[in-house]
Amino acid sequence: MADLPSWLTSVIAAIYPGFLDTPPYVYDGYIEGDFTYAAPASGGRIDTIAVAEGDHVAKGALIFALDDDQTRAALRSAEAQLAQAEAQFENLSTGSRQAETDVIRASLNQARVALDIAQTRLTRSETLLARGATTQATVDDQQAAVDEAQAAVTRLEAELKVAELPARDAERLAAEAAVEAARAQVDLARSDLDDRKVYAPVTGQVEKVFFEAGEVAASGAPVVSLLPPGQMTALFFVPEYERADLSLGDIVALSCEGCAPGLSAKITRLASDPQYTPPILYTKAERGRLVYRIEAEVIDPQGVLPGQPITVDASDAVEE
Repeated sequence: MADLPSWLTSVIAAIYPGFLDTPPYVYDGYIEGDFTYAAPASGGRIDTIAVAEGDHVAKGALIFALDDDQTRAALRSAEAQLAQAEAQFENLSTGSRQAETDVIRASLNQARVALDIAQTRLTRSETLLARGATTQATVDDQQAAVDEAQAAVTRLEAELKVAELPARDAERLAAEAAVEAARAQVDLARSDLDDRKVYAPVTGQVEKVFFEAGEVAASGAPVVSLLPPGQMTALFFVPEYERADLSLGDIVALSCEGCAPGLSAKITRLASDPQYTPPILYTKAERGRLVYRIEAEVIDPQGVLPGQPITVDASDAVEE
């Protein structure tokens, strides 16, 4: 029986318990890869997939891209709203436009000329009234014209002063807040656009591509799985009566078909509950059928592949 493959030995032992004697502290298990999954932050239709299964990719390389027509349109809209808000804030900060103030200033000059003319006519009429060459009604009419011209000058002077002043503080603060809100919308739109392209979070090998171009991927749904180099875990199962002899940090020996000699792994987790609970009573005679899952990080996984059956020899396990 010593020449039988390890997997056949395990099968026979599982079918006929006690048929083969298992060496102490030697367990069956398998290799599990610690995969990293690349998923979109928001859902959408996949435009392109830049990798294939088996490819080696570097961290930061493009993996896939989603359709970005809507996000580009949203960015253009946000940028337009920002430009509008900035223009409004600038207008309130500097007062009216130069052309508007020029119009008011020209109207004021015209009103001042009209006031001079009205005052000249009033002075002439008052002289004529003193000589008896005109009536009091004429003088009163000239005085009314002077008062009207003076009112027009006063009104235009006030309009020019208001046009040259910036807006009130409350209006300026509101306009400034509108600019900040518009900038935040632009930043959000740019972030959404950037999220339409997903890059490799780690260096590794493409293990699985779950979607094809043209399919719709939901937010957070893995599209590509990556296996970083060296990220291998040995999973094996230990009987209840031998579990207490193993500790976190212990180094165990590994072997498998076609693997390089001298493989080892460090125990990183010991389950506190049985991995399997068959319909048996937990009596002293039966508790040996319970097994507990143990995880150990493969130290130098040369030639080891995920899913590969392994044999773990913990007879000489030592703490690192």
